[in-house]
Amino acid sequence: MINHCKSSLLNDVSKQSTMADIAKRFSQNPLLSPKDLQPSAKGLHIACLLNPGVFRFNGKVWLLVRVAERPEQSEVHVSFPILTATGETTIMEIALDDSDLIATDARVVRYKGVDYLTTLSHLRLLCSDDGVAFYEPEGYKKLFGNGPLQTFGIEDCRVTFLEDKYYLTFTAVSDSGVGVGMRTTTNWKDFKNYGMILPPHNKDVAIFEEKIKGKYYALHRPSSVDIGGNYIWIAESPDGEHWGNHKCIIKTRGGMWDSGRVGAGAAPIKTEKGWLEIYHGATKEHRYCLGAVLLDLQDPSKVIARTKDPIMEPTEAYETTGFFGHVVFTNGHVVDGDIITIYYGAADEFVCGAKFSIREIYAAMGV
Repeated sequence: MINHCKSSLLNDVSKQSTMADIAKRFSQNPLLSPKDLQPSAKGLHIACLLNPGVFRFNGKVWLLVRVAERPEQSEVHVSFPILTATGETTIMEIALDDSDLIATDARVVRYKGVDYLTTLSHLRLLCSDDGVAFYEPEGYKKLFGNGPLQTFGIEDCRVTFLEDKYYLTFTAVSDSGVGVGMRTTTNWKDFKNYGMILPPHNKDVAIFEEKIKGKYYALHRPSSVDIGGNYIWIAESPDGEHWGNHKCIIKTRGGMWDSGRVGAGAAPIKTEKGWLEIYHGATKEHRYCLGAVLLDLQDPSKVIARTKDPIMEPTEAYETTGFFGHVVFTNGHVVDGDIITIYYGAADEFVCGAKFSIREIYAAMGV
């Protein structure tokens, strides 16, 4: 078990000095670091833990953490794992002085015109009695990529509980592109696989935890490199599997903290004023912050309000320095009355916790 001291709500958060930043970070942060878990296979080591999906189950708080692994690196080679279509792990090794290699990004290498991830990600379940100290319970399997469209791994899972079923939506990566896969479960031991529900290039799918006028709704983020951009869209579905009537609802804002891209966090939270969504935004220099939007209860394609400033910025050392620094990124939370407890990825390496007041978020949006 990973050892962290239990503490009361009054002691488990620390106030921040940034005016725009209204997050109350856990004093125990980081809650999880790569050294806290064991690699999934011999010859690999965990490079980073990222962006957990979050849910309640059997009276505990659970994280579905993205675990990114790779071989130990040498001074003369870059090496990284990929899955074969049959589910076996193979290691690619490329000499650093190879003229066909471009390795200027810690996350992606390009070799002979093809992009590869430097790590291979799977999803791992951890649970906690107090929401602070997390451990891996026995009897629950790790979730790996499955099939030719997930050979570069599965990432950044959102978890939605709807009609007695958990929906897992995650980024599925392969040399064919980046799309969205989905699995469902009722007991976290048996899963139904739906394959890819939204094709490349798409990610950041968060399914609402309640039907609206008999329809399922989901936020998602298609991407365009030419006309358009990395914006948040909404879609509807008659069955939670097949999605249509897509609408773009939240765009980037030039010169601001979310000028480069925006994407949904976890499932929107139903409040008396609307559907509250915590989203991430980044600059073109890849500095990631969190903001909030409020969507209409009856027509969630209508945006009621949006924060001008971020409600959380990378300010702490564990957020500014890591595998890829200056990042706070969330796709999971639990809600207790006015308090949202988010679990977030910091610097693409650590899992941390913070609390927000819904009333304070309202105030930041001016509603």
